[in-house]
Amino acid sequence: MFLGAYFTTGRIIFMIFFITSFIALMVYSYRKDVKNHERYYKGAVKKVVIYGGLIIAVFIAIRFLWGQ
Repeated sequence: MFLGAYFTTGRIIFMIFFITSFIALMVYSYRKDVKNHERYYKGAVKKVVIYGGLIIAVFIAIRFLWGQ
């Protein structure tokens, strides 16, 4: 087993428990706050996509202008 070479059984069990607990808590928190998201963050996805795309475009342009 690949993970067995790097991690003990206890560590693997802890990682599985931690990841599943973290995902479950994130889903619970999101569902609990979904009404607030709709009210306060309406249209935020468009802004994130636009500004994120702009930052990536600027980064790519800088990389082409300066060579690497």
